[in-house]
Amino acid sequence: MAPKAVTVTSPAAFPATFPVVFVLLLLFAPSATAHDYSDALRKCILFFEGQRSGKLPADQRVKWRSHSALHDGASAGVDLTGGYYDAGDNIKFGFPMAFTTTMLAWSVIDFGKTMGSELGNAVRAVKWGTDYLLKATATDGVVYVQVGDAISDHNCWERPEDMDTLRTAYKIDRNHPGSDVAGETAAALAAASIVFRSRDPAYSRILLNRAVKVFRFADTYRGAYSNYLHSAVCPFYCDNNGYQDELLWAAAWLHKASRRRQYREYIIRNEVILRAGDTINEFGWDNKHAGINVLISKEVLMGKSPDLKSFQNNADAFICSLCPGTAHLQVQYSPGGLIFKAGGSNMQHVTSLSFLLLAYSNYLSHANHVVTCGGKSASPALLKNLARRQVNYILGDNPMKMSYMVGYGARYPQRIHHRGSSLPSVRAHPAHIGCKAGSRYFLSPDPNPNVLVGAVVGGPNTTDAFPDSRPFFQESEPTTYINAPLVGLLAFFAAHP
Repeated sequence: MAPKAVTVTSPAAFPATFPVVFVLLLLFAPSATAHDYSDALRKCILFFEGQRSGKLPADQRVKWRSHSALHDGASAGVDLTGGYYDAGDNIKFGFPMAFTTTMLAWSVIDFGKTMGSELGNAVRAVKWGTDYLLKATATDGVVYVQVGDAISDHNCWERPEDMDTLRTAYKIDRNHPGSDVAGETAAALAAASIVFRSRDPAYSRILLNRAVKVFRFADTYRGAYSNYLHSAVCPFYCDNNGYQDELLWAAAWLHKASRRRQYREYIIRNEVILRAGDTINEFGWDNKHAGINVLISKEVLMGKSPDLKSFQNNADAFICSLCPGTAHLQVQYSPGGLIFKAGGSNMQHVTSLSFLLLAYSNYLSHANHVVTCGGKSASPALLKNLARRQVNYILGDNPMKMSYMVGYGARYPQRIHHRGSSLPSVRAHPAHIGCKAGSRYFLSPDPNPNVLVGAVVGGPNTTDAFPDSRPFFQESEPTTYINAPLVGLLAFFAAHP
């Protein structure tokens, strides 16, 4: 079951008895454990192979998985095989998949030089996403945004290799627009074109050219995809935030990828119209505002685009909204020091916001700049420490003394909300396991038989407690968009332990 989007948490959400000075001590205290960030990086990337849909390649490393959904798109007369399952279910949701691909690409762009031997695996993870997105956008004026009926899928507990639920292909087009998912898809293709610019120039050109077409479609035919596909995509991946941010986000990536002036002019012309300054402390599959501001600010800090200074101001305000001890704090921290936003799958916020902290700290360092939050300064070193503390919490520096990455450390979640991991593999149990036959595995108190190495689960609640139980999907379900930003974070800290 895919987690829903959440709203901004105000400072009033802090427990009244929870002193801010204690948060500061937790966030900036040295780690009690020397973490093996390189090992965590390897496992973080490996997770994506466990989420693959379609025909698996000969070099597939997660051996308990097998081919699945080999006829996706056939009912619509198109090939939609491949791509990623978003979480612990067997649906291919295009909106979070595109965001996952964008963040994997950004991780490689900014931190690929510190990935060492894992760089090739990270690039392959990007390509598995973009190969699918190219299929989903193969027809001009059409984007396939989902494969599978979420209601029927969520009523079953089946391996992806067995699933016999509806594999309906849902699309947007000129008469039924979806600027949000089309914009994110354009952003993913543009960002990935940078990844492949020197590695595979021909493929890079294909990605960029497709990104241009998809963005033109998204911008010309405006609307939110969940207005038209509400019964298919809601409540799982509704567009709760509007499509305007995705248009700016896509334009920012197209400018970065193509260096074409038209995209820079689009950003300047639409900054106010598309509400660039809204909800500046949010970033995830549904809200790109903080990411837009950080991405564009790099050029401003390098002295290249002074007329985009307002985006840097927004990025600075975003940083202040995360820093404990300032009057601008806009997020909640758990007693153990974890960023916390109400709703489901909290780790998606932890990894995405921490990625931006780290990326912006690097941009600030290169510009010899600090962020001023009222009467206090937030240096690049402080931002890196804050991001590191979040990563360390995930890896085991937390009140539960457990890693929230499966397969990392001595203690980690054993009963994650994930169909393929919790059911016997096809190799161990070749016979078909039907829709309801899997329920006994879902309800079993036993650990999952297949270890989904590298999966980061939704994480603990606001009091740092974690129920290691499949039915608690908000805490125990992994998602691709939790892991994607974490790839960049772990790559950096592996090189700067």
